[in-house]
Amino acid sequence: MAPPLLNLQNIHLTLGGKPLLEGAELSVSRGERLCLVGRNGSGKSTLLKIAAGVLEHDGGTRFMQPDATIRVLPQEPDLSGYPNTLAYVEAGLGPLDDPYRALAMLNDLGMTGDEAPSNLSGGEARRAALARVMAPQPDILLLDEPTNHLDLPAIEWLESALAGLRSALVIISHDRRFLANLSRTTVWLDRGRTRRLDRGFSEFEAWRDQVLEEEERDRHKLERQIVREEDWLRYGVTARRKRNVRRLGALYDLKQERREVVRAVGQVKMSVAEGRTSGKMVIEAEEISKRFGDRAIVRDFSTRVLRRDRIGVVGANGAGKTTLLRLLTGVLEPDSGTVKLGANIELASLDQGRTSLEPSTTLADALTGGGSDNVVINGQPKHVIGYMKDFLFGPEQARTPVERLSGGERGRLTLARALALPSNLLVLDEPTNDLDLETLDLLQEMVADYPGTVIVVSHDRDFLDRTVNAVIASEGDGRWTEYAGGYTDMVNQRGVGVEARAITRATPSEKSVGAVAAPARRKLNFNQKHALETLPARMETLRATMAKFQAVLDDPELYSRDPKRFAKASDALARAGAELAAAEDEWLELEMLREDVES
Repeated sequence: MAPPLLNLQNIHLTLGGKPLLEGAELSVSRGERLCLVGRNGSGKSTLLKIAAGVLEHDGGTRFMQPDATIRVLPQEPDLSGYPNTLAYVEAGLGPLDDPYRALAMLNDLGMTGDEAPSNLSGGEARRAALARVMAPQPDILLLDEPTNHLDLPAIEWLESALAGLRSALVIISHDRRFLANLSRTTVWLDRGRTRRLDRGFSEFEAWRDQVLEEEERDRHKLERQIVREEDWLRYGVTARRKRNVRRLGALYDLKQERREVVRAVGQVKMSVAEGRTSGKMVIEAEEISKRFGDRAIVRDFSTRVLRRDRIGVVGANGAGKTTLLRLLTGVLEPDSGTVKLGANIELASLDQGRTSLEPSTTLADALTGGGSDNVVINGQPKHVIGYMKDFLFGPEQARTPVERLSGGERGRLTLARALALPSNLLVLDEPTNDLDLETLDLLQEMVADYPGTVIVVSHDRDFLDRTVNAVIASEGDGRWTEYAGGYTDMVNQRGVGVEARAITRATPSEKSVGAVAAPARRKLNFNQKHALETLPARMETLRATMAKFQAVLDDPELYSRDPKRFAKASDALARAGAELAAAEDEWLELEMLREDVES
């Protein structure tokens, strides 16, 4: 058997005074397809950095074949210092690599190579980083969350491209379908150590559950042995007469082993605050249409959403998924057609951009709203520390500012806030971003058990298959079609998956002879980005202002008692309503521009 290209043995690393890796191992052979799985915070990205040679470990050995080439895709690519995306990708090529592959790879990912790094969206930066590491076709390709910020067409293209590479792959991802389709070996990083399964991810979860069940049985045996030993210490004749040092030492070792076995790994506990029961008919849309300028976003779409429905919405970036959501939930008025919401609708939503999180707010205040130590769930107060633990946050993080949380932690925090709101209609926009597999499992269970109605926008095919009973898919040019079943059922009915929006691409030969470049795409300038970030908070403030003046006007005797106050409150309510309408229109225009940029 040929020696591995890369071999990590008995890797130890301590961060912040706490052991993170305690004997982890990783072996990668030529052409191997390997996925690295484990909880958020278990050290997967750290182990990948050690494998890449960019991070020093405290103990153990790292060996890589001297002539092997390696590339690593970081979670947050840095394109600063490059004039455009093509220069960034070309900088990743080796002296013997084909220079045309840089532009060809960018074109395949829907980019021209002329994009300025300062104007890139998260999705564009991810595509450029993928082109940079894939163009050289290295011996080993280390990919950390490669599907983040990609839409379904890009994810499916990436799957096909990676399957055709000669490179050995090590992949970290929360996308089950992506892992199942590409991996042939699974490495599980758990409590600082690694376990290896020489089968793909599709068989990992059954194997993991079997391993955990065996650990549980061993733990019960250990506990019974501890009880027997303690009984002997209390009542044994020898124990009454003298200390048996050897047996005391054995008991101490047993207890130490038990502490190691049950060392806290945490479990997410999700519960959702229930609102009033809605009517049977939740949403009825008839022939609704919406245009922005000359572009049709929604064209003559009709649907009926009933209580307990689980509806998925899919489409390429820029197809108008967010606009369709806002139309269906009554936030945005259609240009034509009607939307009727059922009785007693109480809406809770999770926004894709996590824009509702104020960076300087502490974690505890973000959950409670400030001024309290409790979160109210289903009318019952629960201490914020206990609620934090349900979502894998430690008590010491209560005063941590939101801006210092990782992407996964921000995702869990936004999810915790949304689930604490009383609701019977739950709208989830990309809820799976940055969540680990265990948290995804529990989110799926929560969606299944939720007594109300769920509408979810997601690029995670496995999540859609596990949670929804109907899919609304973009067919292009503002046309949307509803299909029964999950994502796979939709593909079987359509014959194809979600398709990318048509774009103009330059070919390597055109570029080399100075052909006309693809039309420059619109970008968000600083003011537009700032407005997109701040408008949601302003809209919430205006809604609160309107609610305050509406409460004043709800007094039936106000006009006869104080006509001046009535007139003043009426004028203020009208002004706030006009400002809110203008802010919503501006936000929608910017959101559509953002979707265009990201596509």
